[in-house]
Amino acid sequence: MSKAMLIDTTRCTACRGCQVACKQWNDLPAEKTTNVGSYQNPYRLSAYTWTIVQMREVEHQGRLFWSFLKRQCMHCLHPACVSACPVGAMHKLPDGPVLYNDARCIGCRYCMTACPFRVPRFEWDKPVGYIRKCHLCYDRLAEGLVPACVKTCPTGALQFGEREEMIALAEQRLKAQPERYIQHVYGKEEGGGTSVLILSAVPFAYLGLPTLADHPVPSEQELAVPFEYLGVPSLGKEPVAKLNDDLARYGTPGIAIGVAAILAGLQWYSKRRGTGQHTGDAAAAAKESRS
Repeated sequence: MSKAMLIDTTRCTACRGCQVACKQWNDLPAEKTTNVGSYQNPYRLSAYTWTIVQMREVEHQGRLFWSFLKRQCMHCLHPACVSACPVGAMHKLPDGPVLYNDARCIGCRYCMTACPFRVPRFEWDKPVGYIRKCHLCYDRLAEGLVPACVKTCPTGALQFGEREEMIALAEQRLKAQPERYIQHVYGKEEGGGTSVLILSAVPFAYLGLPTLADHPVPSEQELAVPFEYLGVPSLGKEPVAKLNDDLARYGTPGIAIGVAAILAGLQWYSKRRGTGQHTGDAAAAAKESRS
């Protein structure tokens, strides 16, 4: 069954233990940062920072809230990044995590523009970069462990388990303390549902979370443009999984053959130029010797 993480922002103290645990477990390097007028550090997600504690001062109903929200990949039930990827580099596991396969990636970065939460990040500092993001500690899940961030949270702001159980726990908290929370579980239905659920004391829009309909973001469309660069990719009405499988099966080899053909052509042209130049030099030398 699908797993899920519940983030209760009212219990978060911004200790950032989750950030440290994520970097430690995934061997992610520290980043040089600059103070931009906020305690939030680093200020945004990157290829080397897969989760951050977002800090915002929010005024709601005449009260000032100092709100903390753990930001990371939402691991959507119907991921827009997966449907946008033309070669199946992004894929969703049955138990929740959305993963990325370096070997299939062609560097188009459609996943970055398709994600409604703007989570996938590219390794811009490398000659050949890849996409990086939270993978919900799928390696720990395979061993029956919870994600590293959940394990280290000291206040219970992070909970992990079966998705239906996390929804039930969230709704139980809403019912037990209605004055404490906005009466909604973010991620239960947004975008067709996510594997990261959120409770908040202030409207979710105040936290920068997008307002999404209850159907998957990559809605079915007529195949007008093969792959749009911005917005929701137009992938027709075939199942996304079949599209990705077909594109990965036929698209990746085709691209590889095309690149190989271009390189072979450049090599042939270079050799031909060298041969032509050598022949011209020999002819000039022979003419000079006769004179």
